Amino acid sequence: MDLTIAHISDMHAGSPRFVPELMERAIDEINAAEPDLLIGTGDFTTAGYLREYEVALGYLERIRCGRSLYVPGNHDSRNVGYRIFEDLMGSRFGVLRSGGVTVLGLDSSEPDIDGGIVGREWYGWIKENLASDARLRICALHHHLLPVPGTGRDPSVAYDAGDVLEVLVASGADLVLTGHKHVPWVWRLEGLYVSTAGTVSTTQLRGLTQPCYSLIRVTGDRVRIDRCTPGGDAFTVADWCLSSRAEHSRQMDAVLEAVEPVRR
Repeated sequence: MDLTIAHISDMHAGSPRFVPELMERAIDEINAAEPDLLIGTGDFTTAGYLREYEVALGYLERIRCGRSLYVPGNHDSRNVGYRIFEDLMGSRFGVLRSGGVTVLGLDSSEPDIDGGIVGREWYGWIKENLASDARLRICALHHHLLPVPGTGRDPSVAYDAGDVLEVLVASGADLVLTGHKHVPWVWRLEGLYVSTAGTVSTTQLRGLTQPCYSLIRVTGDRVRIDRCTPGGDAFTVADWCLSSRAEHSRQMDAVLEAVEPVRR
């Protein structure tokens, strides 16, 4: 399996800190990478207004990519913007299957508040849609599932983050893509990789971070995540083999089997 996935987040079209030149550069660079899939993890707008959605879509439609999946962020769901999202950008809980990859999109936003939640009513749906023979299983949502270093006090981790992580690990997910905090980071957790993107096109930055997006390249059994600054440098932040996930799952099953008699 060989493919390239572009991951962008937190455009914030309509914000005074939105920088068109950054988005223009990102579009050119992503097009040069010839991605097979485009995943956007929310906050395409800054207040959920129709005009902001139209501006954001004007940029997104210039990215040359066969298939795309978007999820709304907390800013997109303001001012009843979640309805506009559904009309213009698709389902808030979507499934994309292509070339041995399954991508689930989860709406973690709540109208008019910054915090988010997936909701236990969706856990069965997640398990069902990840129970496939896909070679790579990805879940995309806006709110981060782990506290992001360098972002201060954090009241906006998804409220049910722990439960969602448990569902994803148990369902064999390989990669989670999120946004929200404008600070990029990558974790490895129980064989699951969690990649939080920064803001692709604003100067709403914390500390010394820079605007960025991610390119995920899958070559055979290997997955590599490159963090890219529009018009600047790119470097690898994660590189692993999918087969290692299966081996880790077997080891965890053995551990659980060993402790089960103790529990009883």
